[in-house]
Amino acid sequence: MKKLLNTLYITSENSYLALDGENIVILEDEKVKGRVPLHNLEGIVSFGYRGTSPALMGACVERNIALCYLTPQGKFLARVNGKVRGNVVLRQKQYASSHDEQVSLDIARNCILGKIYNARWVLERVIRDHGMQIDKEKVKNASMLLKDSMQLVQNAESKDQLRGYEGEAASVYFSVFDELILQQKKDFFFHGRNKRPPVDKVNALLSFTYTLLTNIIVSALETVGLDPCVGYLHTERPGRASLALDMIEEFRAVWADRFVLSLINKRMINGKQFKQKENGAVLMDDDLRKQVLTEWQNKKKEVITHPFLGEKVEWGMLPYVQAMLLARYLRGDLDAYPPFLWK
Repeated sequence: MKKLLNTLYITSENSYLALDGENIVILEDEKVKGRVPLHNLEGIVSFGYRGTSPALMGACVERNIALCYLTPQGKFLARVNGKVRGNVVLRQKQYASSHDEQVSLDIARNCILGKIYNARWVLERVIRDHGMQIDKEKVKNASMLLKDSMQLVQNAESKDQLRGYEGEAASVYFSVFDELILQQKKDFFFHGRNKRPPVDKVNALLSFTYTLLTNIIVSALETVGLDPCVGYLHTERPGRASLALDMIEEFRAVWADRFVLSLINKRMINGKQFKQKENGAVLMDDDLRKQVLTEWQNKKKEVITHPFLGEKVEWGMLPYVQAMLLARYLRGDLDAYPPFLWK
């Protein structure tokens, strides 16, 4: 159970939510695990299947507290709202901001600043911890180029210009990604990003992990009432979660990439757990996929101090925090959207 920005997150899949007077009561095996007053809540998010009492649902509807249900893995199931007030206003502001060139550029710029900042500190962390095992000068040079890219991004005057700087920064980062693979170099190597289909083991892992992360972000955006398909940097296409693709940029290097590198460098997986199809596509076998999912769930439970809030938060909660911060910016409660900056 974790309360963030007036939203209560119930992360145990065995919890049942009930009402006692003016309080929400969290029950597990008929034992009270927590009690929180309803009067200062804006939303309740449950990652479980056991459900909610009708009395609590009615109380939430009366108080306009949104109830959101997700699977234990974070897949969005449903949201129950009272009178349609908050979400429709929020989405109207989102749609208006997506057509406002300056607001749209400001949000997109901060997402990309977060991406490049985090990518740079991934490189800096490897230089600090494994400087004797890598081409230190090569990685340090890439880090300095990313630092320069951040200055260019801050001065970008259009989204097309921003996309160009983002592409150049991604190229610099991936040019040294192979240096970050410290173990099992014969089986795991990186000669560039490829997808649809991935043609090497590292790209297969990256693509799978990016998909997992995108799904979490889509759920986070749905949870706070934002439309995942209306973004600021990625163009809108039918069926494309453009806003989720904007927000994933902050998390790619620091969460997904480091997760994949950890699996390889800690020898938690090996090269025999992949298969190659006739068209050259490299796929994970079923056992590896289950193993990666298990480790992914473990990663989501690790705790980090959020750089903007200063509160301890599980990694799995970070997309929900960022989605709430974006919603607060769109409502006018914050002066700017604060990207997630890791160090």
